[in-house]
Amino acid sequence: MSNVQVAVVTGSNKGIGLAIVRALCKQFPGDVYVTSRDPGRGQAAVAQLQQEGLRPLFHQLDIDDLQSIRVLRDFLKEKYGGLNVLVNNAGIAFKVHDTTPFAVQAEVTLKTNFFGTRNVCTELLPLMKPYGRVVNVSSMVSSSALRGCSQELQQKFRSDTITEDELVQLMAKFVEDTKRGVHEKEGWPNTAYGVSKIGVTVLSRIQARLLNEQRKGDHILLNACCPGWVRTDMAGPKATKSPDEGAETPVYLALLPSSADAPHGQFVSDKTVKPW
Repeated sequence: MSNVQVAVVTGSNKGIGLAIVRALCKQFPGDVYVTSRDPGRGQAAVAQLQQEGLRPLFHQLDIDDLQSIRVLRDFLKEKYGGLNVLVNNAGIAFKVHDTTPFAVQAEVTLKTNFFGTRNVCTELLPLMKPYGRVVNVSSMVSSSALRGCSQELQQKFRSDTITEDELVQLMAKFVEDTKRGVHEKEGWPNTAYGVSKIGVTVLSRIQARLLNEQRKGDHILLNACCPGWVRTDMAGPKATKSPDEGAETPVYLALLPSSADAPHGQFVSDKTVKPW
């Protein structure tokens, strides 16, 4: 077990994730891990950053695979005795004109963006060391999707007492409602990506509350954020920000100084807390 600090960025072989790793390699005083499903792509990302004079490391991680998450968990526990920074960046989105049936899009998108992210948190949050920082990459789309929900759903998603189990049930209900073709009637917006990111933002609020209740003295800060509209494979070439610009807010939250006690449990965009 070493005293070396360690940061892990999920889904970081390209796009915003890779840009987050690049910035952390320059600013974080410890080891920084690129993770990706495909080891070949992950190693290629590491090689790319090494050519820039940086020294990231690689570990395989498929957030859709619980076994893969647990292998990473055990590795971090054994090698570092825990974790200092976790950035949950991995996510997927169907293109706007994709003809895949909406129910399939809903199931696939939530499987990764919500349930996969939640599994990473379940396994890795107990490893967070005192003064650890957790950043869940959400999206402004979660806010617009929230406004597209029925009043009843908005109330639930904004509740300060909603539990993780209740949130999981709501996310599962959305997927079921799309399969039955009743999601709009049931008060859901017409965006699987948006609903998945509502899940990530609300999960972050719940996790922060639990950290306050269970580990107050450890000064761990956990937030959700929107990187902005970033030129990636996901958002396309017309987006306004470069990946490095998209990485700014996640990196700011990942490197909050140990003296900071806020933001915590917030939704942050452009380094500013936004109302939820």
